[in-house]
Amino acid sequence: MSEHGVRRRVYRPAWAEIDLGALASNVATMAAHVAPAELLAVVKADGYGHAGAVVAERALAAGATRLGVALVEEGLALREAGIVAPILILSEPSPQAMRDAIAAGITPTLYSIDGIISAHNAAMELGEVVGVHLKVDTGMHRVGADPQDTLQLASLINDGDDLRLEGIWTHLAVADNPSDSYTATQVMLFDATLAALESHGVTAPVHHLANSAAAISLSTTHRDWVRCGISLYGYLPSPELAGHLAAPLEPVLSLKAQVTYLRTLEAGERPSYGRIAPLSKDTDVAIVPLGYADGIPRNLGQVGGEVLIRGRRRPIVGNVTMDQIIVDCGSIGEVIVGDEVVLLGRQGTQRIDATEWARLVGTIPYEILCAIGPRVPRVVVETSPIDVADAHG
Repeated sequence: MSEHGVRRRVYRPAWAEIDLGALASNVATMAAHVAPAELLAVVKADGYGHAGAVVAERALAAGATRLGVALVEEGLALREAGIVAPILILSEPSPQAMRDAIAAGITPTLYSIDGIISAHNAAMELGEVVGVHLKVDTGMHRVGADPQDTLQLASLINDGDDLRLEGIWTHLAVADNPSDSYTATQVMLFDATLAALESHGVTAPVHHLANSAAAISLSTTHRDWVRCGISLYGYLPSPELAGHLAAPLEPVLSLKAQVTYLRTLEAGERPSYGRIAPLSKDTDVAIVPLGYADGIPRNLGQVGGEVLIRGRRRPIVGNVTMDQIIVDCGSIGEVIVGDEVVLLGRQGTQRIDATEWARLVGTIPYEILCAIGPRVPRVVVETSPIDVADAHG
């Protein structure tokens, strides 16, 4: 095992394992599924909490051809880590950030007049011809140009020798629900926008609109690139997408710790803040040094959250606190200080994953993974493809 990046003192026995073998398997599965479209690996938010530069390097080695980030800072961090692959910023950079992005060879997404002007200015200052992507809002209604404005914006991009319209793209709002017809509406509007631009002589060599969900279930959306995030980290965007891939996806991140303290409590005692629920019998409770400051939902114990110790599921009791959780060991003398605790991941024949937590607390796996905070060291491990296959049974 090795921790990526700058080493720091770590005394707390808690860590997240990033399995690059599982990541490579997921990337290969998705790349094969969407071929001949190219796979853009989305590594924003520090690679969905997985250590951005680490997963970026392995994703590129496993079949991704380019990367996507949300912030200029994220792209610059990848460049500083030595990554030279193409990087697309998925939102329009501020004027202050535009020059640094372009100077680092990071491709900006544009969708406003001000953004295009700042890109022009930066490109002229640097003396470069810069490829840019124009984002169209086809119904997500977050960022992007209105379809009726795309001709004006594309013409402004092409008005000069310093910018080149490399790509046109959009984002799908409900592709994780295959039965929702709104995706088809968005695709039709995107294609109509492309056709309208082409009728005025405006074209771009690259089109892309598929996220992980559409990449998995809607081959008509694959086009030149697909942008995959959550699928590379081992999760389907929704249960409705099960069965579409040739191989199952394997979660890349495991969250682990050790028991740091044990105490025996009598039936009826009510551990943790709020004294919410009584213990049903005399038992040992284990203290585990991870809490809501590390991304564990505060109410996880109240809704049935469990951990794995010695291959068995054991319930979290009471409220999760900022730095620790309390676990009902179920008996006296079965667990000892130093035992491994798996909060997310496999132990023996059991597994707990982010989808389980998300179902319990009413959110999505994306939020669970991204919430695992920087206090938790990321430790790189390597599972061979054979090991990954064995893990699926």
